[in-house]
Amino acid sequence: RKIFPDHWSFLLGEIALYSFIILLLSGTFLTFFFKPSMMHVIYDGPYDPLKGVVMSEAYASALEISFEVRGGLLMRQIHHWAALLFVAGMMVHMLRVFFTGAYRKPRELNWLIGVLLLTLALVEGLTGYSLPDDLLSGAGLRITEGVAISLPLVGTYITFFLFGGEYPGEDVIARFYSLHILLIPGILLALISAHMVLMWVQKHTQMPGKGRNNHNVVGAPFYPAFMLKAGAYFMFTFAVVAGLATFAQINPIWAFGPYTPADISAGSQPDFYMGFLEGSLRLMPPWEINLFGTSEFGTLPLSVIIPALVPMGIVMTGLALYPFVERWVTGDNREHHIADRPRNNPHRTSIGMAAITFYGVLWLLGANDEISAFFQISLNWTTYIGRVLVL
Repeated sequence: RKIFPDHWSFLLGEIALYSFIILLLSGTFLTFFFKPSMMHVIYDGPYDPLKGVVMSEAYASALEISFEVRGGLLMRQIHHWAALLFVAGMMVHMLRVFFTGAYRKPRELNWLIGVLLLTLALVEGLTGYSLPDDLLSGAGLRITEGVAISLPLVGTYITFFLFGGEYPGEDVIARFYSLHILLIPGILLALISAHMVLMWVQKHTQMPGKGRNNHNVVGAPFYPAFMLKAGAYFMFTFAVVAGLATFAQINPIWAFGPYTPADISAGSQPDFYMGFLEGSLRLMPPWEINLFGTSEFGTLPLSVIIPALVPMGIVMTGLALYPFVERWVTGDNREHHIADRPRNNPHRTSIGMAAITFYGVLWLLGANDEISAFFQISLNWTTYIGRVLVL
């Protein structure tokens, strides 16, 4: 008989939840056919342009899933589209919670779990995206290695541990595979369960309206109303993902070719959720500090350390601290079960919009080469303008 409030915005978080279920199911299918090995093989499959090309077993098995396993390409595309929808759903849900003030007492812990879930989802996306070992994901992996090795004191150790020796090593695909299918999904599953239980125990916030106050919830019961609504919404979500996977091509790895450290393709873009880190790397001036005046004692490549750690640090730390800072500034220690309308709290709304604009400019400038080529603008000018806009 638990009551759930009736408002469309409360279903935004469900998109992320249902995408996660689709990810688990489609990912399980893919694990039966994928070989997480960097051992070299000569391709002899049905895709003629790559016949006789030396490639890793991981890439060859990804091609096999795409061209030889029945329904394999559809499953790969469902998995990839669901991953994008998972992160997008979390972001939109987070914005809904932020702009309505639904993170306030007593829900701070659930907000922190949400921030942690989003961070883990980005790492999960990076590890999964790198597995096929194609030229595009290899470019992303090269950037990851560059970021890791630029860290002062510990960078070399982290890089050698991750890659099992000099880049690209022999172990990184197998290690990312273990992280991607076991460790991170296990943590995500535990955190999502905790998120749901806390939400159930603390009851939903609700939008202000007639007869609604801090001591009740106005809406429909879990069974049958919410159950039917949620079941139908899962089907809608699955239909959208399956439709995208059928009609909208994503990550055609056969067009990119196998990864070799000597090659990189022009116009390479990461998945959207990594776009803001790509943009910050592209916007950053080429600064570095040689410790003690010479490079013998080590160089701090600020052009890599700052864009890799600072924007993500600002966004994630800002999100995590916001409920506590707001409570301290306003001195409001009451419990809140009625959500704010964004227009009724202009300070929070403007801070949120500033963060979205900061993120959006970095995200857009992750494609500065494509923008300058398409609009026939100087690449340097797009970079200079991006530096001004982000500040």
